[in-house]
Amino acid sequence: MTSAGGPVGARRPRSTGTLVALVGLSALLTATLVSLGVWQIERRAWKLDLIARVEQRVRAAPVSPPGPEAWSRVTAARDGYRRVRMTGLLDLDHETFVQALTEQGPGFWVMAPLRTDQGFTVLVNRGFVPAERRDRASRPLDRAPGPVRVVGLLRISEPGGGFLRANDPAGGRWYSRDVRGMATANGLSDVAPYFVDADAAANPGGWPRGGLTVIRFANSHLVYAFTWFGLALMMAGAGAYLVIDQRHARRAVLEA
Repeated sequence: MTSAGGPVGARRPRSTGTLVALVGLSALLTATLVSLGVWQIERRAWKLDLIARVEQRVRAAPVSPPGPEAWSRVTAARDGYRRVRMTGLLDLDHETFVQALTEQGPGFWVMAPLRTDQGFTVLVNRGFVPAERRDRASRPLDRAPGPVRVVGLLRISEPGGGFLRANDPAGGRWYSRDVRGMATANGLSDVAPYFVDADAAANPGGWPRGGLTVIRFANSHLVYAFTWFGLALMMAGAGAYLVIDQRHARRAVLEA
């Protein structure tokens, strides 16, 4: 059975312009998805290299922390988690307490200025205390006995805040270890733009407890890459289907 427009049930081929537009869109999306997959592979290589470098740093012998002449060049990629050693005087009268959630539960990081024998100040994360140990009266043995030696990991400042809350210097509420903010709030000068997480060496009386630095880097780039490549394959398949379907439709019209 036929009609004026051709056999009943025959599907008309798409116009050349429509087909070119659809296939071109498919090709563009395929290329974009492939580029995203390649980018994730490159990010994975970068992340693996970063992890290897950090693991090497945390196992290396401690070195002196960067001085003022090198502060402008301190970066997370080059210096993060580097083991350093310092000697100086702790200023426990200017401790800052930063909200913390650790393997020992919720509490605070105790940040204190250390005036180094190199002539500049470094904020030291002395370690963790639970809420009931925040008051110095609850830590009667925790005093500044004179020059101390601190070994720990160099960390990059954390400006802004954390736990979905902004730091409130005026109210004494800190949710991230913002070096510049804490230095300003305590009227400190010549302060390094980084801080140091102290190692697990015991403090007098057992508090604060150091050595709780968590070194963990999310590395899901391979999963993301497979996802983008999979979507690219599906999009390429859709483009190929359009071309093959157009050929079949034209052949059906010619054979009718």
